Amino acid sequence: MRRRRPVLQRLALLALAGMLSACTLLPEREPDRLYLLPATSLAPVDGPPLAVRLRVDTPQASALLSGARILVMPAPNRLQAYAGARWSDRIPLLLRDRLVEGLRDRGRLSAQDDNSPLGADVALVSDLRAFQSVYQPGIEPGIEPGLPVVEIRLDATLVDETQRQRLAERRFETREPTTGTDVQQVVEAFGRAADTLAQEVAEWSEGILERR
Repeated sequence: MRRRRPVLQRLALLALAGMLSACTLLPEREPDRLYLLPATSLAPVDGPPLAVRLRVDTPQASALLSGARILVMPAPNRLQAYAGARWSDRIPLLLRDRLVEGLRDRGRLSAQDDNSPLGADVALVSDLRAFQSVYQPGIEPGIEPGLPVVEIRLDATLVDETQRQRLAERRFETREPTTGTDVQQVVEAFGRAADTLAQEVAEWSEGILERR
């Protein structure tokens, strides 16, 4: 009997450990909802295509703006993320792809991203400074009190790839009111703001390169 006691003790300890581990199991966390950046095709424009191949580089961004979280500023100087929601890709990649799409939609420039193996005549390089919804402390015309406003801010530079010379630079800022506080409504406002930004960047790039 003495020889069997250690075996029985070990079995009892194993059974107790199994019971404890079963009691401490946590429920699985709900997966994040993934959102695409909505996009509306820009209208094609009149005028001959420009003999310029433009490369749109992925915007540089801070650590927070480089991720895939959908960001909100509920109070000045306080940035946080919507719970349980993410973009389908990192923010700089979403914006880069939207700019490329906008340039192609308009049909005047041959645009590519920085993954393309083809060479380019001009590069569009940029720094992303803001890509979040913001709750405004005051009341602004055209903005319903209590609803966030989407803000996108981008510092863009056109660079001649052959001569490594800066052609032009400009800061773009777009602000788009949301229609509600639900994440889906905020995402739709991000899409409208990105459309506006793509339109403005395309018009500016075409104007600069037309005079090049």
